[in-house]
Amino acid sequence: MLKGKKIVIGITGSIAAYKIPFLIRLLIREEAMVRVIMTPSAKDFVTPLTLSTLSRANVIIDPFKESTGEWNNHVELGSWADVMVFAPVTANTIGKMANGIADNFLVTAYLSAKCPVFIAPAMDLDMYNHPSTQRNIQVLRSFGNMIIEPQVGELASGLSGPGRLEEPEKILTLLRSYFEKKQDFAGKTILVTAGPTFEAIDPVRYIGNRSSGLMGFSLAEEASCRGARVILVSGPTHLNPGNPGIQFVKVVSAAEMYQACSNSFPSADIVIMAAAVADYTPSTVSVVKIKKKEKTISLGLKKTTDILEELGKRKKKDQLLVGFALESGDGIKNAREKLKKKNLDLIILNKLEDKGAGFEATTNKVTIIGKKGDPLTGELKDKKAVAADILDAIFKLRVNLKGI
Repeated sequence: MLKGKKIVIGITGSIAAYKIPFLIRLLIREEAMVRVIMTPSAKDFVTPLTLSTLSRANVIIDPFKESTGEWNNHVELGSWADVMVFAPVTANTIGKMANGIADNFLVTAYLSAKCPVFIAPAMDLDMYNHPSTQRNIQVLRSFGNMIIEPQVGELASGLSGPGRLEEPEKILTLLRSYFEKKQDFAGKTILVTAGPTFEAIDPVRYIGNRSSGLMGFSLAEEASCRGARVILVSGPTHLNPGNPGIQFVKVVSAAEMYQACSNSFPSADIVIMAAAVADYTPSTVSVVKIKKKEKTISLGLKKTTDILEELGKRKKKDQLLVGFALESGDGIKNAREKLKKKNLDLIILNKLEDKGAGFEATTNKVTIIGKKGDPLTGELKDKKAVAADILDAIFKLRVNLKGI
């Protein structure tokens, strides 16, 4: 699966850089095309000569070639690559990537990437566990980058813990798996909603919820990787799709989300409504900030349009509509009723009782419920893995309905 794939390897100044020649050798054996970028400090750990010999291409370190006066084009490299793999990545470079500090060729190439990006941190355990490093990693993850988690083991400092670069063979396996993904949604248009909606009370305050949007964004990314044309409609969230092939529509309120979904629904083959849309919105919105005068105030609320139900009424025979339900108590019963009432084909159940699932978590545990058959309950997983499970279920349903 890696034959002919164009792979950029980015190396930073970490002792773990000694592993990268082995990774390059494995990629060349797979007949991949490899270009290597190094930060200046990476030369202290592995030589450019070794890397250029193994990759069969010149190694890029600086933007300019002093001997000829030519410059290395980071934008061109960003367009050339099918995938970029930055490994090992230090805390310093992670901070630069997360904050757009483009003071070396490696970061400028990262910022120019038009392809999926894998980032493999490697550092001592205290640096890895520091809140600033963890925050920056989460920022990179929110951009759509795929983080190759460091392993637990003996580190260069003599300590043992998380921070050890993943082995070259494992990184190779991850790349194989990425490129081996079936293009089972090629030619299909998938509309995905994500995030919360904010319902204005006045110019400052609003009614909202704790949805991070990560589940919807993970679904959009997975669908795009599997060949679909993806339209992602998202409420307010810090996330941005890292995949340039995803059409991204930003909205704020439930009314705006309804309008955006109505616009895209007719052309969609599959609709996955993962957004946590507000059920109620203020009856009136103050045009000025409400002053804090009275001890209590009353806020009138009115129902928002039930987007899922409205789309269910308009759904054509060749369209699939998938909804989400966050329930407590008898969740399966409640979800089945929602599936029937709103004319859904599948419903994804989240239970409030499941720890580590739902809002504000990077993991999720869902039960997939269709019109027929038994519910399928998965384990607690990373939301990217849950997204893959959901799309597998959607594909299976379309096959059974002869929709693909």
